[in-house]
Amino acid sequence: MNARTKRVGASLVVGLAVLSSFLATTARAQATDPFLGQIMWVGFNFCPQGWAVADGSILSIQQNTALFSLLGTTYGGNGTQNFALPDLRGRVPVGVGQGPGLQYYTLGQMAGEEAHTLTINEMPGHSHPFSLFVSSGKGNQPAPVNGSYLAAPASGDRTYASAAPSTVPLAVGNTGVTGGGQPHNNMQPYLVLTPCIAVTGVFPSRP
Repeated sequence: MNARTKRVGASLVVGLAVLSSFLATTARAQATDPFLGQIMWVGFNFCPQGWAVADGSILSIQQNTALFSLLGTTYGGNGTQNFALPDLRGRVPVGVGQGPGLQYYTLGQMAGEEAHTLTINEMPGHSHPFSLFVSSGKGNQPAPVNGSYLAAPASGDRTYASAAPSTVPLAVGNTGVTGGGQPHNNMQPYLVLTPCIAVTGVFPSRP
């Protein structure tokens, strides 16, 4: 093998090595590049480069045309000059659509409350009735004991009957309204993370 052949062979090996390295780097980049508009949660208090906090921020359409073409005004904005990112601060995401036995949820819909005050229509039907009976006989003791009934005084202050030959209803009704009417905590157990949305990345293709 002459010197020229050796030089060509060495150049070919170097070229293949460079190409292989480039392809591997490109493959890794493609594998890790997020889809534009993709959302992830992180355990630290900031979003990485190429990501923004999903906090409802208003962005310029002119500077983010690709992202706007995906989100539109689903999460806010005027649709002519700006649009809004999803606002996941203090909120739990819900899958779009209708699950078995559940209501339909549209993309971008916001609902729910941290605390709730029950209305009368939300309370189970119930009542607290009471009945008050008195003796039909004459009173024979001045103070009540277990089993005594109010009675017409036989003399002086003897207004209680220790035994009642029969009773008659004095009043029937319901107890008065009670309770403070304060809202109750409506939160499920939670863990706070930072929501991030990709503002740069691969434009997703529809299936």
